Amino acid sequence: MESLDGKVAIITGASRGIGRATAKRLAADGAAVVVGYGSSTAGAEATVATIAEHGGRAIPVRADMGDAEAVDRLFAATLEEFGGFDILVNNAGTLVMGPTADTADDDLLRVFDVNTFGPFRALRHAARTINDGGRIVNVSSSVTGHPLANISVYTASKGALEHFTKILAHELAPRLVTVNAVCPGPTDTDMMADGFRETGAGWSPFSRIGQPEDVADVISLLVSERARWLTGQTIQASGGVVMS
Repeated sequence: MESLDGKVAIITGASRGIGRATAKRLAADGAAVVVGYGSSTAGAEATVATIAEHGGRAIPVRADMGDAEAVDRLFAATLEEFGGFDILVNNAGTLVMGPTADTADDDLLRVFDVNTFGPFRALRHAARTINDGGRIVNVSSSVTGHPLANISVYTASKGALEHFTKILAHELAPRLVTVNAVCPGPTDTDMMADGFRETGAGWSPFSRIGQPEDVADVISLLVSERARWLTGQTIQASGGVVMS
């Protein structure tokens, strides 16, 4: 297995779900990990403790991605602790469901703050300070390719992230930095709506929903040297999901 020894990875939303699984996987691959999190201090500390138990190095940094100053602090803390970074996984996200006609402005703004504006600010930091040859992975969603009713704001917020991916891939190519997006399908995380697991499983030819580790393994590939020729891509890490 290729090693990430000597690399530093920033992972947002790493206190649970796909973010936690990714933090554990990249730490197992050898990277030092910055566990970014929004509110669950206990969850972030549990992620760090698990990594430490297996001989890895990680630090927690509280950073609500909807707060511009908190995003600044995330990168400042990383540079202070490690002196630089090689990997950014923009994973943090939030979800509001409901008909477009009933969507409140507060919900619209909160979803875009966390899912779009925060990740953009993180990408801006990375464009300025990530080490040459670095890796950026934006976590989007399979709903951008398979739109569903009652999820317009979330879908649009993730669609913007995919466009950031394509453009930044061109901007950072001279520094050999790759930028890709991963689109999980229905995945067994806290974000999954109650009663949705059976429906989501029916969309995949594997007849199950994804596990966070399924997506983390794809991210592990994208941040490795093996993926040096992949950039500007949006990869469906969804178990072949087809929604109807």
